[in-house]
Amino acid sequence: MWEMTGSDAVTASLHSILAAQKSAVRLNPYPTCQERREHLRRLERMVLGAQDAIARALDADFGGRSKQEVLFSELLVSLGAVRHARKHVKSWMAPRPRHLGWPLQPARAWVMPQPVGVVGIIAPWNYPMVTTIPPLAGALAAGNRAIVKVSEFTPATSDCLQKLIAASFPADHVTVVTGDAQVGRLFASLPFDHLLFTGSTAVGRDVMRAAAENLTPVTLELGGKSPAILAPDADIESAAADIAYGKLLNAGQTCIAPDYALVPRERLETFVNSVRAQVERYWPEAARNPQYTSVINERHLARLRGYVEEARTKGVRVVTIGPEAEAGSRRLAPTLILDPPDDLAVMREEIFGPVLPVKTYGAFEEAIAYVNQHDRPLALYLFTKSSRTADTILRRTVSGAACVNDTLMHIVAEDLPFGGIGPSGIGHYHGRYGFDTFSKLKPVFYRRWPGLSRLLRPPYGRMHDLLKRILIG
Repeated sequence: MWEMTGSDAVTASLHSILAAQKSAVRLNPYPTCQERREHLRRLERMVLGAQDAIARALDADFGGRSKQEVLFSELLVSLGAVRHARKHVKSWMAPRPRHLGWPLQPARAWVMPQPVGVVGIIAPWNYPMVTTIPPLAGALAAGNRAIVKVSEFTPATSDCLQKLIAASFPADHVTVVTGDAQVGRLFASLPFDHLLFTGSTAVGRDVMRAAAENLTPVTLELGGKSPAILAPDADIESAAADIAYGKLLNAGQTCIAPDYALVPRERLETFVNSVRAQVERYWPEAARNPQYTSVINERHLARLRGYVEEARTKGVRVVTIGPEAEAGSRRLAPTLILDPPDDLAVMREEIFGPVLPVKTYGAFEEAIAYVNQHDRPLALYLFTKSSRTADTILRRTVSGAACVNDTLMHIVAEDLPFGGIGPSGIGHYHGRYGFDTFSKLKPVFYRRWPGLSRLLRPPYGRMHDLLKRILIG
C-alpha cells in the first residue's frame, strides 16, 4: 500500500511503482484469454466479498449514504462491467479481418488488439467504485496493468479499496495510491501508456497538459451542464419522476445528473408540483431522511448554499422541497431555482448537488437554441412522445450521450460507449469500447508470397504503363 507524502518521496515512489509494472509487462506482454478472465474473476470476487465494508466506508465518508443506494448505484454497476468484460473478452481479443483489394493480393490483413502496457486511472470522490472498477475491468480485459489514484475526499473508501486491491493483486499488476492534489498532479505527469481521468473540466485541462509532456494518450471523463428538455408534448408527471430521481441520486453528486431543466413556459407550475410530489415519494422529508445522501464536505455544502442564496438575493424564485436539515447534518434539501438569469453562478458552473435550475421557453426552437449556445454536455435528456421530435433533437444537438424518456440509465448499458465531447470529455470506455481504448489496435499486413505490387517497382516499363491504366484509368 502506498500513501504519498513529501514531493521528492512521492515522485520516487510513483516512478518505482510504474517501473515495477513496466518490467512485469515486458515479462508477459500479451496475457492469454484465460489469464485475463482470471484477473476479472479476482476483481469480481473482491467486490462481492466486500459489499458491507464498502458501504460502511462510503457512509462514513459522505456522512450519510445509504447501503441500498451504494449496492445498486456503485456495486451493481461495477459488477455488471466486470462480468460483461469477462464474458466477451475472448471475442474482443480475436483478430479482426480486413478486406484487401485485388492489387494487394496475394496477402491478408487484420487488426490485432494489443495491450498498451500500464494504464493510469484517476478516480474522483463522488462514485469511487464506479469510477475505478469499470475502467479497471476494461484495462485488465485488454491485458494491461494498472495504477489507480483514489480521492483524498473519501479517505475511508480509498483506504478500503487500497487494501482490497492489495489483497487481490500483486503490486506489479494493480496498485492503488492515495494522496492529495499534489500527488494527483505528479501522478498525471507519469509516462503511462494510457491515462484515464474522471473529474471536473478544469482539472481535466491540467491532467491533459501534464500528460502531454510524455505524449501519454488520455481519456477524459468530465462533466458540464447536462440539460433535461421537456418537449411541448412531454408527459410532465413521468418526466418529473425521472428527472427528480436522476437529479437527486447521490444528492446530485453525479457527473451525468440533469444540471438544469428546460420546460414549456405554460407548464412550469405543473412541472414544479410534479417534481415536489415525486421527491416526497422517493425521499419523504429528504433532508432528514437517512436514505438521502449527504453532501461530501462542508466546502461543497457552502458552495451549494451560495448558489441558492445568490438566487434569492437577486429576487429569483426558489422552491425548497421538504424541511431543512437538522443542525450538524450535511444533507441539503432538494431545491428548485425557477427561471434564473444566465449570469448567476448556478447557471455558469456545474452544480454537482441537489439544486435544479428550471428555465422556461416559448417556442421549442428556443430550447434547442439554448442548448446549442452552450458547451456540449456530457449527457442530454429529452422527454417527448414523438419519435420525430426525438430525431430532431438527436440530429440538431451534440452531446456525449443522449437519453430519451429517462435519465442516467445509459451509463449502465455496457454495449454503449461512455464519454463526453469537448469540455465534457475526450474518448470513451465501457464494454468493448473500453477494451479498444486500452488496446493498441495494430494493423497487420501479411504477405504470403510476391504479389502484383512488385510489378509497379522500377525500372518502369510497359507493364507499369498497363497496370497504371488498369488501376488509375
